[in-house]
Amino acid sequence: MRVLNVAEDIVPVAQFKAQAKRWLAHVKETGQPLIITQNGRSAGVVLSPGEYDRLTYQRRFQESVDEGLADLDGGRVLGTDQLRRRLGLKRKGGR
Repeated sequence: MRVLNVAEDIVPVAQFKAQAKRWLAHVKETGQPLIITQNGRSAGVVLSPGEYDRLTYQRRFQESVDEGLADLDGGRVLGTDQLRRRLGLKRKGGR
């Protein structure tokens, strides 16, 4: 994602409403988020579907890493041999 361009990536809500199709095409072609302002303050952000997916995937990935690290810190991990034994028991129908 490139650096926000104030001249191109920030638009007042009235202008967005009047030219929504144009602004959505801009977001799609640049891949950049569009900041929508209301009364001179940011009011919302429009993202392309691809950028939204990338951000949510990145968040889910980071949450998974954090969870794994918390498990490690809390001692909730198995060594390779322990895991193999447990998987072997599961295949045989044991616990």
